[in-house]
Amino acid sequence: MRRLLNDAVRTLAPSRQDPHGPLPPLMLALTVVTGLVDAVSYLGLGHVFVANMTGNVVFLGFALADAVNLSVLASVVALTAFLLGALAGGKLGTRFATHRGNLLKTATAVQTVLVAVTVAAAAVTDGRVTTGVQYTLIVFLGLGMGLQNAVARRLGVPDLTTTVLTLTLTGLAADSTPAGGAAPRPGRRILSVLAMLLGALVGAQLVLHGHLVLTLSLALLLLAVTSVITHRLSAADPAWTRSPS
Repeated sequence: MRRLLNDAVRTLAPSRQDPHGPLPPLMLALTVVTGLVDAVSYLGLGHVFVANMTGNVVFLGFALADAVNLSVLASVVALTAFLLGALAGGKLGTRFATHRGNLLKTATAVQTVLVAVTVAAAAVTDGRVTTGVQYTLIVFLGLGMGLQNAVARRLGVPDLTTTVLTLTLTGLAADSTPAGGAAPRPGRRILSVLAMLLGALVGAQLVLHGHLVLTLSLALLLLAVTSVITHRLSAADPAWTRSPS
């Protein structure tokens, strides 16, 4: 238990010697954003995911089998937007390959703009999800989540992918002491799961009570704050900004 708590504390408040610097808590903030965004997409946009592509591919299969309340078009649009966002994230990763601070700062700034578009689109109709609003949100949120996923992959912070938890949960169990493993980073892995859960819980509460615009605005705020903090902390080119070997 002490090891787990110590690891959690080091994740939330990394030491100056941490090779990833402030990236772990920043990535946790992005994980919360993912939970918020998927709450919007699943509960507010017709049972489609814009961040969790495993679930979205499964939904596409269900929709092709004529399952009720699922849309082939919505799933295809979400997949396409996510892939285009991931492509853009890959290009950013190449451009800022030697400076992780600039990469995260730029990516979250772009995401802030993308989510701002969704806030504006939803606000125009006072949160009512017309067909136009539905697909505007799917496209722009999908682009943002694809971008985030690609950038998180390039940043290379262990156990903090920000959008996928399957491998994190698998590692938490498979690498545990009862399984005969060394149980690396148990606190970080649990925090990653809790961050996603928190985002999904808060997002669901807001969306289900008719606060779609507020949910998107909260995601927007987290992205903007992450971008600003990253800019300030990486301005002097500290060691953590260099790509891990």
